[in-house]
Amino acid sequence: MSETEGGDGREEFDPEAVAAEAGVELPDVPDWDDEYLDRVSDRLMFNYDLERARRIRGERFEMVGTMRILNRKQFFHPALDYANHESREYLFVRRDSRVTVAELERLVELAHELADDPEWVVADEEHYGTEFTFVAVVSDLSDDVRAFVDSFSDRTLLKFGYYGHYEINLVAVAPETREVVASENADTARAFALWDDVQAFDDRGLLGRLLDRLRG
Repeated sequence: MSETEGGDGREEFDPEAVAAEAGVELPDVPDWDDEYLDRVSDRLMFNYDLERARRIRGERFEMVGTMRILNRKQFFHPALDYANHESREYLFVRRDSRVTVAELERLVELAHELADDPEWVVADEEHYGTEFTFVAVVSDLSDDVRAFVDSFSDRTLLKFGYYGHYEINLVAVAPETREVVASENADTARAFALWDDVQAFDDRGLLGRLLDRLRG
């Protein structure tokens, strides 16, 4: 199985066991020289293409992930497909001693800039949605950061929704104090709560969802 019990009684996520049970190769991911980010990458590697140490428009990120999902319908024959829709999520992770509301607002502005760039968002009939998720990994969380992230919501329709939408998500996590706060649709935040049991993510656990995705 892919869930082993750690020294404090919680269930550890084992990516090698997940890959073996799903019958797929273990994805090749970078080494972050950071135990926390390495363990987070174990939880993300089956869903995201992960990169290390990338700078985007002057902003530094220790981890950048990309997930692409293509939904396709067919009419009798694979060559006669229609209603193709693509969804993407970009994940940006920054490790620092602290984060401020002003810094989070700057990241939100970065997301809006990227959404206007066709390299990041191709706004056409096949585009369903793009998510920009920013994660700040810090030593502790201030009250104003908690309040800002918890209440944050930003979703923009493209051409009145005809070209889909893009959404910005925020997550702030303090591993040392085992605290995480996330905006409403930042589902990825669960991967950063290493102190939570894997199975607590939902009734079937993270393993079940990963196997569903890998097996199609």
